[in-house]
Amino acid sequence: MIKERIQKISTDIFDTVVANRRYLHANPELSFKEYKTAAFIQSKLNEIGIQWKTMSGTGVVATIKGNLDSEKVIALRADIDALPIREMNEVSYKSTCEGVMHACGHDAHTASMLGTAFILDSLKDEFGGTVKIIFQPAEEILPGGASLMIKDGVLENPAPSCIIGQHVSPFIEAGTIAVRPGKFMASMDELFVTVKGKGGHGAQPHQNIDPVVITAQIITSLQQVVSRISNPFSPTVLSFGKVIANGAINIIPDEVYMEGTFRAMDEQWRDQAHERMIKIATGIAESMGGSCEFKISKGYPVLVNNPRLAENIKVFAEDYLGNQNVLEAEKWMAAEDFAYYTQKTDACFFVLGVGNKQKNISAPLHSPNFSIDEQAFNVSTGLMAYIALQQLKNQV
Repeated sequence: MIKERIQKISTDIFDTVVANRRYLHANPELSFKEYKTAAFIQSKLNEIGIQWKTMSGTGVVATIKGNLDSEKVIALRADIDALPIREMNEVSYKSTCEGVMHACGHDAHTASMLGTAFILDSLKDEFGGTVKIIFQPAEEILPGGASLMIKDGVLENPAPSCIIGQHVSPFIEAGTIAVRPGKFMASMDELFVTVKGKGGHGAQPHQNIDPVVITAQIITSLQQVVSRISNPFSPTVLSFGKVIANGAINIIPDEVYMEGTFRAMDEQWRDQAHERMIKIATGIAESMGGSCEFKISKGYPVLVNNPRLAENIKVFAEDYLGNQNVLEAEKWMAAEDFAYYTQKTDACFFVLGVGNKQKNISAPLHSPNFSIDEQAFNVSTGLMAYIALQQLKNQV
């Protein structure tokens, strides 16, 4: 049976997948600068004998066509960029690029997808149709590599009927996956706020317009957007992670600058919230004698998994892994530019468990101690190949 053949090949190439992941982990590159990463991907595809082309700078798109007669086309996606984080793990394959780290698991996504490509190429005589494998750059920063690749035609010539991706999670155990139909991941917007007042001596506040106090009031009041204005059944997050006053113990500055993020699960509410935040912030500043510039950089949209495709993946995964290893994913307030694909074609993004409590592998994504249990590759490479072949076989 095809499942057993996939499982055997997956076992045979496990060490290669691990080695590829460790190379990528040791040599991370930031968004839009993944030149060595792209070259590595191309070299591995060449070794297998898979055709590929470059797109959107450092993107690589591979094409595997089955030898049986079929015009069906599906796409698989992995992202390839790293983050500006200094790694704290002491491992033999620790990042060699100071201040850059694969802290979001994109090294695992890429290595796993190279393994999937090998499996699919090995089984070309067993299926019909075409699998496009997208190695996408720049997931981590706006405007997102997905939007650029879509603009450059990655979903055309041939056009896939669906696209499938996966993302590692340290919060579920290696050997499992989690799938959620419908709304899965949040939209993401970047907030840039400048509050202006009148600086002066800290001992004479009555002669100044204190932007620090104004900013504190704005930050506190804006939480009403989440706690009192939003529908409590529609998840919403508003967080400010950078606040710069740049005064001193006895100096009130002229202005305060801050940056934050707004996330939502509803596009209509998202737009309404933007208007309310600006109105609240500018109103408070003006009422206290200052002013406020509130700029919003609109980022990734809500990621919505196609319900029918998500159900297919759930069924295929249960067949491949066993029912007990396929979980229902919770809504996730992180954001992903995979969401752009969901706006263009049927799409599903699922979660791959890479945690291991016994091995103390549980550090969160985007942290300097993030790691994975590489035993997850016993699941990821073969499962993605199995899902691809079953979807080609079963889609209308």
